[in-house]
Amino acid sequence: MEKKLRVGVLGATGMVGQRFISLLENHPWFEVVTVAASPRSAGKTYEEAVGGRWKMTTPMPEAVKKLVVMNVNEVEKVASTVDFVFSAVDMSKDEIRKIEEEYAKTETPVVSNNSAHRWTPDVPMVVPEINPEHFEVIEFQKKRLGTKRGFIAVKPNCSIQSYAPVLTAWKEFEPYEVVATTYQAISGAGKTFKDWPEMVENIIPYIGGEEEKSEQEPLRLWGHIEDGVIVKAEEPKITCQCIRVPVLNGHTAAVFVKFRKNPTKEQLVEKLVNFRGLPQELKLPSAPEHFIRYMEEDDRPQVRLDVDYEKGMGVSVGRLREDTIYDWKFIGLSHNTVRGAAGGAVLCAETLVAKKYIEAKA
Repeated sequence: MEKKLRVGVLGATGMVGQRFISLLENHPWFEVVTVAASPRSAGKTYEEAVGGRWKMTTPMPEAVKKLVVMNVNEVEKVASTVDFVFSAVDMSKDEIRKIEEEYAKTETPVVSNNSAHRWTPDVPMVVPEINPEHFEVIEFQKKRLGTKRGFIAVKPNCSIQSYAPVLTAWKEFEPYEVVATTYQAISGAGKTFKDWPEMVENIIPYIGGEEEKSEQEPLRLWGHIEDGVIVKAEEPKITCQCIRVPVLNGHTAAVFVKFRKNPTKEQLVEKLVNFRGLPQELKLPSAPEHFIRYMEEDDRPQVRLDVDYEKGMGVSVGRLREDTIYDWKFIGLSHNTVRGAAGGAVLCAETLVAKKYIEAKA
């Protein structure tokens, strides 16, 4: 790319916003030129606005420290400075739906980490290795919004990244019933142990709204476009429990699967390690070379050892074995704020650039 696209981050001071900032440092295609947040942060430099709340393990990039934070509600003003935006705003769902559409109507594409538009019928919710063809629904969305280049695209919930790609790799064996329990890191709630000391040596068996997302969102990924909207798949039926555990980064899933066909372990492993998608074919900047790896050790994957596989953009799978009630069971692990949040959105944006949905404003 001759000239980098100008990027804005909405909700730049929160944890996911910070993850966007850190992932976009030295990105070959994108340059963060605008940071926007709530009115209370507006007018301060990014460094001042974040203060002691920088939650990444890497230092705050020098290039953003002196950027003056803009008021995210001043839509026209923010939009005029960028080619597209990443959205990680912390608002109610209704407020998020409204403001993301307002940005799209300024002819500014919005690539969102938020859940507000995941079930808007003409908004694509995409894991680029799984369903990049869903971006085609954008043309119908633009007609509804009355835009030429403005639209909204979203990525799915972090909780499904450790098992939905695996089930996708096994599609030809026709999985039809799935039981999953996810053990979710505290950064999924935007927290660190410093913010949330009651999570030390603790487990909380409830995460609001998470179980419904974990059961339903994979079906939308596996759906199809019909009459200008995404129609979700009917199978596999998924039931899920979501548990908050004392881990900083990394969502682990324990999953049981029934198949209509009868695959061998060798066939299942072969499908995982050879699974490729459009990002790998196009060699996109954030694409993991190997999206899914299989680990033979009985005690892997482990969060501490494996969460950063492929810079946090890959999925680690282990303990694949036959089950006495279901057919097969396995453990999956993914990085919830990289692949599951900001990194997944950056890969969506790269795919949208490759497919010419995002281009520089004239």
